[in-house]
Amino acid sequence: MTVPDKPAWRRRTGGGYRGPMSEDHWHGPLSRTPLSQVKGGELSGDTTQTSGMSRREAISGKTVGADKLWMGQTHVAAGARSGDHHHGESETAIYVVAGTPVFVFADGDREVRLEGRPGDYIFVPPFAPHREENPGDTEAVVVIARSTQEAIVVNLPSLWPSQSPGS
Repeated sequence: MTVPDKPAWRRRTGGGYRGPMSEDHWHGPLSRTPLSQVKGGELSGDTTQTSGMSRREAISGKTVGADKLWMGQTHVAAGARSGDHHHGESETAIYVVAGTPVFVFADGDREVRLEGRPGDYIFVPPFAPHREENPGDTEAVVVIARSTQEAIVVNLPSLWPSQSPGS
């Protein structure tokens, strides 16, 4: 029995209330290919860059039609360091694949260094100024996943604001 005052998604649940997330999205027609593959050798450098490192785009709106996610790799040469930057509103998750990258950020007046090793994960909150360094003798490679579809990169002159608040 259809009850007219219920929204369509509630009428399709068989009478019981299961909420909008209970619709069967798996068996209906798909608007696009359900899975996409980007091979390791096909990553694109056509994304925003920061000095001292190389970002390579894998999963994005440009490459696979992603709506809410950006994923790729960052490579930092042995002995190199990136410029200071942040990723705007993006939350960033980092997985260390190779090398010994160091993630540097400011906490008040002090500089904090997180030393990564293969298998480690790093979380970078939105708008957090930071940089990557590689004190090792081999290239550091990390996989990055961001909560925004595009790779937001805002390059900065420093980890610290040029003026303190209120001045």
